[in-house]
Amino acid sequence: MMVLNKNFIDDVVEWDVENWKHALLFWETQLPDTKATLKCLELGGRRGGGTLWLASKGHDVTCSDLENPEVIAKQLHTKYQLPGSIRYESINAIDIPYTNEFDIIVIKSIIGGVSHSGQDELKQRLIDECYHALKPGGRLMFAENLESSRLHRFARRKFVKWGSNWNYLKIDTVSDLFSEWTFHRYQTIGFFAAFGRSEKQRSFLGKVDAFLRPFIPGKMRYIVYGVAIK
Repeated sequence: MMVLNKNFIDDVVEWDVENWKHALLFWETQLPDTKATLKCLELGGRRGGGTLWLASKGHDVTCSDLENPEVIAKQLHTKYQLPGSIRYESINAIDIPYTNEFDIIVIKSIIGGVSHSGQDELKQRLIDECYHALKPGGRLMFAENLESSRLHRFARRKFVKWGSNWNYLKIDTVSDLFSEWTFHRYQTIGFFAAFGRSEKQRSFLGKVDAFLRPFIPGKMRYIVYGVAIK
């Protein structure tokens, strides 16, 4: 099993690591307490960070994206000697060709892209597809972008090339997405790091975010992460 050192966390999380790593640390606490090999799926895994994390624990993982991610994701995975097995597959997150198949599904920063240009109904459809693909008692580990403050929305439109089309989650709608699930729990983080123009800036501002977290209202944070159980 891989140790969660800085290099490993960087490879799993990829960007804005100081804030998004909190999702990974939370997911660590939410994995089933079992020595059995779990059957797992990463959706939107172009770089394969979620797959790397799960395979490092000895689980069998399907690494998927809309187009087969093997060419890109395998470059990351071959950096490590992973005890778990990995297969690569093209899967549309709103049309998953499996039912009651997986113990764990991981998604990170894909809902806003899938539901781009205001297609709000696709947010629920994606979550419902995950529900159907999981076994009873299976878990969805998620980390997604929130709409956040007016300042964030302005900056995205102005400086992020996909910011106008990305369909950010609203914090007061997150629970609604999981109304059919047995259990869900989520947390939020991040304010200042979203304005960093380089990873070095985001790293520094992410530390500021962690320190100021108790004082920043949840509706103004830009990352939501959690777990839902079928």
